[in-house]
Amino acid sequence: MLDYARLAPGEAFDRVTVEVVFLRMDQAPRRPLAVLPPGVVLRNERLSVAEYRALYNEIGAPWLWWLRRMMPDDKLARHLASPALAIHVLRVDGQVAGFFETDAGYWPQVNLNYFGLMPGFIGKGLGRVMLDAAVDSVFAGGSPLRGMTVNTCSADHPRALPNYVAAGFRQVRRVQEEWDIPHRLGLRVPEHLRG
Repeated sequence: MLDYARLAPGEAFDRVTVEVVFLRMDQAPRRPLAVLPPGVVLRNERLSVAEYRALYNEIGAPWLWWLRRMMPDDKLARHLASPALAIHVLRVDGQVAGFFETDAGYWPQVNLNYFGLMPGFIGKGLGRVMLDAAVDSVFAGGSPLRGMTVNTCSADHPRALPNYVAAGFRQVRRVQEEWDIPHRLGLRVPEHLRG
């Protein structure tokens, strides 16, 4: 467990058990490059800590994204400043609709750290095109990339795993994890994860 993700002594929390699925893609899929619909823009951006937290918190709350909520601002600022990190923000007619974060710090592997849509943009067909664009952004370099990795879990949107598989990722392993989610984060644990 990361030091910053530990509970304070006596802190109230919910313990949840999740199944985590690890996936990888060893080469670029054989398909045309992703084409965004009219009015949709996807741009690599450098975000401030506040901007990042706003995206992460709103997109991740329904899916129990909690680790970065626990990360102190100074650590998050260093993370966001890393040249290995890329954050692409999706906008629809200028309005923020989602983002994905890739990390080449594991080179020659690139990990898709986070991927998600704002609640109001889920179910509008944007997830798959953004996922294809994320894959394209990783494999576009032509350098000695060995693969792209991602993981999802039973707390994520039910379409997350099928979408990763449909995009060309293959499952490599599954593990059960227990997470202690501090009450102070204000996250609601989904009913299907309550023991």
